[in-house]
Amino acid sequence: MKTASHLNSDLILVFDAGTQSVRCALFDTAGTMVDMIKIPIEPYFVPAPGFHEQHPEYFWKKFCEASQGLLARNESLREHIKAVTLTTQRGVYVNLDRDGKPLRPAIHWLDQRMADTSKFAPFWLEYGLKTIGLYGVVDTLNRKCFSNWIRQHQPDVWEKTHKYVLLSGFFHYQLTGVAAESRGSNFGYIPINRKDFGWAKKNDIIWYAFPMEKDKLPDLVVQGETIGTITKQASIETGIPEGIPLAAGSCDKSCEVLGSGTLTPDIGYLSFGTCATVNAVSTKSVDLLPYLPPYPGAVPGTYCTEIPIDRGFWMVSWFKEQFGHQEVQLAAERGVSPESLFEEMIQDIPPGSNGLMLQPYWSPDRVYCDEYGKGAVIGFSDRHTRAHLYRAVLEGIIFALKDGAKITTDKLGRPFTKLRVSGGGSQSRTALQITADVFNLPVEVPSVNETGMLGAAMNAAVGLGYYSNYEAAVAGMTSIREVIHPIPRNRDLYEQLYNRIYRKMYSQLKPLYKDLADIAEKFPKAMKPPANT
Repeated sequence: MKTASHLNSDLILVFDAGTQSVRCALFDTAGTMVDMIKIPIEPYFVPAPGFHEQHPEYFWKKFCEASQGLLARNESLREHIKAVTLTTQRGVYVNLDRDGKPLRPAIHWLDQRMADTSKFAPFWLEYGLKTIGLYGVVDTLNRKCFSNWIRQHQPDVWEKTHKYVLLSGFFHYQLTGVAAESRGSNFGYIPINRKDFGWAKKNDIIWYAFPMEKDKLPDLVVQGETIGTITKQASIETGIPEGIPLAAGSCDKSCEVLGSGTLTPDIGYLSFGTCATVNAVSTKSVDLLPYLPPYPGAVPGTYCTEIPIDRGFWMVSWFKEQFGHQEVQLAAERGVSPESLFEEMIQDIPPGSNGLMLQPYWSPDRVYCDEYGKGAVIGFSDRHTRAHLYRAVLEGIIFALKDGAKITTDKLGRPFTKLRVSGGGSQSRTALQITADVFNLPVEVPSVNETGMLGAAMNAAVGLGYYSNYEAAVAGMTSIREVIHPIPRNRDLYEQLYNRIYRKMYSQLKPLYKDLADIAEKFPKAMKPPANT
């Protein structure tokens, strides 16, 4: 950790409100993380089956807790803070009244509620959309649009809604009193112009999918530009000095891509997070799959393609909870992480996990599976142990990411020449080597693991003039810690496992998944055994 006596640069205070935690860090303008604090959060509560919500006030409380905690232990550095910025998880929606107060719990991106499209599509519109072949698209978007559900089921809430914002926009308002959103975060079930991530033009068909009053939407600010300054009240609650500018950041994955130093489509970026993703930068808006448009890139004028594995490295947490009690206890005694003990546990497990193969679709996957999709583990024998299963988890996630990379490069028409990897899962040296072997590409590991926060800091650094452009910011603020190369013998084995087994698993098992769903629907609850008489 740097101290005031060692500091030779201004500082940027960065927040990252993710699915599992709120983090706060200080970066200098050379890209060095001075200090960071992480506050775990409860991602959501479930008020009804399929509903996932969280109180916006809870997010703000944790935001303030992170800020106060970091600044309290870096009191001497407050005067060096020249800007604040943030990045957040996507797809969390907040209804604000005229005083900026939340009207209901925020709806989380995992929420599965559906609106009734029959209440929004008059017969003449339905006929017209079917004629031009767009009814299915608009109908799907209409059902998934959370604001449509609110209008149907909580009309009083929608009537009182002054601004309908994303989680990032909520934080912007809490910090500055300005209802504004960054174009780098502006994505979701809202009427967006996908060319520049501004609001759609008046006659755009997207307004039929997401019908809402335009004046309920926030103002938009280009990445890096100043949204406003920290208010007196925000200063009291967060500890951030009043009057410091808040620079527009970008959404989480786009910031990770930028923070890894990735600016061109020949470099693939893998995020080893709760939701694992494969991303690429493009200067063109390209839909990798139907209903899977690119996100805004952190660099203005660019796009960030993404293929997600929804459960991704969440599966490491699943394994820890279900099978890792011994390591959890031992880790607490040693003062280390359970994951580091899992690494030790699999050192003698060979590539391919002795024939154990896992497909990580623990929840219906948005890309690869239909509504009946399930995860699978095949190839068990009496020689397999917990260690084999753990390695199979890592291999399965990375096989799924390779699927996503193939979709990405085929669509963009440009192969990856190397990969960059960050996120919590990148702390696993085994996972990094598996990645190099499965992809048969060199894997570069950025010097700063928190690439999302660094990417947001780079937005602020360019916006405030510390760098003239993003190429200069990448050169000045990012670096590579190490490069992992494929091992030829492992590469050849994984190529066979991927092509001959993994890629066939879902299609072979799909009919059984449908049968499982049919049976489970008929017998939704396990019957209790009869009482002894």
